[in-house]
Amino acid sequence: MDWFTAPADWLSRLVFQRALAAVYLVAFLTAALQFRALLGDRGMLPIPRFTARVPFRRAPSLFQLHYSDRFFATCAWTGCAVSAALLAGAADTLPLWAAIPLWLVPWALYLSIVNVGQTWYAFGWESLLLETGFLAAFLGNDEVAPPVVVLFLLRWILFRVEFGAGLIKLRGDACWRKLTCLDYHHETQPMPGPLSWFFHHLPKPLHRVEVAANHVTQLVVPFLLFTPQPIASAAAALMIVTQLWLVLSGNFSWLNWITVVLALSALRLPTTAPPVRPAPLWYEVLVLAVAALLVLLSHHPVVNMISRRQVMNRSFDPLHLVNTYGAFGSVSRVRYEVVVEGTLDDAPREESDWREYAFRGKPGDPRRWPRQFAPYHLRLDWLMWFAALSPGYAGEWFGALVERLLENDRDTLRLLRRSPFPPDTSPRYVRARLFRYRYTSWRELRETGACWERTYVREYLPPTRLAGAVRRP
Repeated sequence: MDWFTAPADWLSRLVFQRALAAVYLVAFLTAALQFRALLGDRGMLPIPRFTARVPFRRAPSLFQLHYSDRFFATCAWTGCAVSAALLAGAADTLPLWAAIPLWLVPWALYLSIVNVGQTWYAFGWESLLLETGFLAAFLGNDEVAPPVVVLFLLRWILFRVEFGAGLIKLRGDACWRKLTCLDYHHETQPMPGPLSWFFHHLPKPLHRVEVAANHVTQLVVPFLLFTPQPIASAAAALMIVTQLWLVLSGNFSWLNWITVVLALSALRLPTTAPPVRPAPLWYEVLVLAVAALLVLLSHHPVVNMISRRQVMNRSFDPLHLVNTYGAFGSVSRVRYEVVVEGTLDDAPREESDWREYAFRGKPGDPRRWPRQFAPYHLRLDWLMWFAALSPGYAGEWFGALVERLLENDRDTLRLLRRSPFPPDTSPRYVRARLFRYRYTSWRELRETGACWERTYVREYLPPTRLAGAVRRP
């Protein structure tokens, strides 16, 4: 069928798949380096405890069949290896019938992780990576030109990401309609980046322009993805520029990068298409069957988008094949941070020598400038932002975090930038306090060298020690 493939998009297919493999690599590396403290046998939310109460049909995963820390590590590092092979072009050296299963390997492995990841993996970009990764498996390789229907469905994902995010903003918070959200966002976002302080101090009229441009990019431009070339390419390019602007303004894991990857699939890059053989019949049947399934499953996301009660980042099937997306439906006006401290004193007093635990990404020391971590995902740091919004967000895991700190747990300490105590020294007590953080002004930055100013608000967790701990003589 001549209409089935788009030979002119062969380079877009190649660039898209290689970039997607890079995102997969980051995702698996994040899992491999962090899982023991978060989800391992002695983690804050152990996988075996989860699989004991949640059946396979609700959360399909290899770890429903067997779990050990060694098995998880094997799966995560295998995902890294396969992703690296795909990034190097391994799928293009294989027959088409073998390339498809190879692309499904990282999808199945990452699905297994996400479905038992609990609150640590409850982010929209997890589902976005899975939905994009599943569809990418049917985009073909060097043997055939990319199927038109798969390219269309990739644009359909990108449309839902952008349009859904635009709608949730208009419906969720009046500041998006008043064009004032960026007066607060750069200061209160989950994990500021090295340039966020400067973005916050841009003139307010420019912030209004930024919000208005965001509305155009998310509510108008997505419809242009389905127009003829070169208009569709121009729309995708505008989305890429917008996402790169967001990359500069904060640390949003790989959300911006996976959106850029999707936009790459809509770009028609100027090049001469190499000769390829016609798509085999079995491949055409398979692709059309998958497309029909995904169109059918799109019913729930569409209903959600047009609903006045639209929700963000929801999966409607356990395989995360078609999902709904969105971000920052509401924007915090004030930033709070939970500061965790420990002491070696036998009796905890306010005048005790309380030492602060330093996290890698979340604000702590007011003089420490934020670092760039995205697309790498600091999961504990992100959840600490939610914990500061409300203790209810941390009810499942915060107590376990404190317990691990009291035990001086090696895997947990590896998630932090620095422990305030010497190696092999456990604190007697740990406490948590809530502070309000705000960006300093230009004058304050020059005078103090601090990018943050913080004010004590209240006690978050009173001094706590391990049950049964014995006082030292």
